[in-house]
Amino acid sequence: MLREQRELYELPRGMGRFRRYLEVMTGGTDDIALPLPAFNPMGKGHVAETLDALLALDAEAVADEAVREAEARLPEVAEPLRVGLVVADDLGGGWTNRHFTEFGQRFRSGPMLERGWAVALRWTSEPQAADGVRREVLEAVHRAVAARRRGWPTTLAEMMIQEGAAAAFAGAITPRLDPDDLAYSRAVLAPHLDSDDLPVQFACLFGDAAARPVGYTPLGLSPRAALAVALADATRNTL
Repeated sequence: MLREQRELYELPRGMGRFRRYLEVMTGGTDDIALPLPAFNPMGKGHVAETLDALLALDAEAVADEAVREAEARLPEVAEPLRVGLVVADDLGGGWTNRHFTEFGQRFRSGPMLERGWAVALRWTSEPQAADGVRREVLEAVHRAVAARRRGWPTTLAEMMIQEGAAAAFAGAITPRLDPDDLAYSRAVLAPHLDSDDLPVQFACLFGDAAARPVGYTPLGLSPRAALAVALADATRNTL
């Protein structure tokens, strides 16, 4: 899939490239053959640079090793699960809002999972390294297996349980808050744990800096506060 994404950037930026993107994504069908909705086919050179960096480190071989690790550590799944690496562009403007894209990937990936896909995103704003690829793949697989077993979360508390478990499974150490901010965030989050309201969930998960630009009410939280609390809880519970 990384090579497919990179080859799109060999074409001049314009409708020809966009039409080719649609052909690759659908595989000539009326459905999605490759899970590329988060990919920006009309980005600038930094998208190609990110793909080049991933190809140079043989990221799909790293992903394959991570899938094998996940197979050894997780319960057997009844249906096959394919894993795809997709570059998401959070430097290029209007195509991708990172936080909405993350929210969809983490909690609204049912359509992709129904097609047998778990998607691991790599962001153009981040350095590309093997440990990051491994972590994203392990989280994506854990999330998909959990959703097949228990369904997708609907409340903030369920979201935090899912994401904390996925991050701990992958050995993540971020996001992290200092002890005072962690305790404060727990107190702020407590009244909202049963909420199924997207603006509230969004503000809790990603913090005030993400909530304000999209018109959601800030709650006085640091970036990724609920995700940091979820990881701290999951890590403590596995010690």
